[in-house]
Amino acid sequence: MKPAVDLNIALLQLDLIWENPDANIAAIDVMMCDPQIDSEACDILVLPEMWATGFTMNPAQQGLPWSTSCAHSPETWPAPLHAMQRWSRQHDTAVVGSLSCNLLDEGRCVNRCFFMTPDGLKGWYDKRHLFRFAGEDASYSPGAEHVIIPWRGWNVLLQICYDLRFPESSRNDGDSPYDLALYVANWPEVRTSAWKTLLQARAIENQAYVGGVNRIGVDANGINHSGSSAIHHPKGQLLATSTRQETHWVSATLSKTELNDYRNRFPVLRDVI
Repeated sequence: MKPAVDLNIALLQLDLIWENPDANIAAIDVMMCDPQIDSEACDILVLPEMWATGFTMNPAQQGLPWSTSCAHSPETWPAPLHAMQRWSRQHDTAVVGSLSCNLLDEGRCVNRCFFMTPDGLKGWYDKRHLFRFAGEDASYSPGAEHVIIPWRGWNVLLQICYDLRFPESSRNDGDSPYDLALYVANWPEVRTSAWKTLLQARAIENQAYVGGVNRIGVDANGINHSGSSAIHHPKGQLLATSTRQETHWVSATLSKTELNDYRNRFPVLRDVI
């Protein structure tokens, strides 16, 4: 295991190919060979929301088939999950990203963010706030759990796109706070200003690092996405961001020592009620 003091994270923004998991896996395979990643000791690699299909409202046909046995039976995993584990092992890192999922045993579908490690699936989070404006609430069921994953000495909160607009979803706990919140998204270009502002706000109000990864390109519904993936310091400063609509990595090194010192000097989280 790597030292817990620092955490190296990298966000991959890319143009997703509509409802074509094989093509998206191939595109990410290319980026996983990028020297920027090979030359860094990455601890978490983060992919956009529904990275295998784009923001599809057709989970019955496009959703990852998932049964209760899948969690402990990697041999039953569909290709996207096998790809996530392959990338995880390739870089000795966690790989995070959401997929459209068809829960076969429950007769419903969810937008599920997986946290994959070299040793296997460590956990997942089901999107709580469904984007009614695009009909997500009619195609998927909302999640109900607040999910924090422990990883290499850090506590990581998983969030998906529209959750960003609801501060209660990421409210930090003064007794057992998370250290990093990750937002995976398909956030339209027309609302980029809100994306940038809210990522910064979530970092400041929760005294936590925040990483937000967004896709680029035009989807099958004609909606453009400009990326603007970003990593924020707990004080709100921008540590890294994308200023261009291109496929590339956005990365930063996060300091646990700096985070703890800041929280101790300015103990805002003690007043969370």
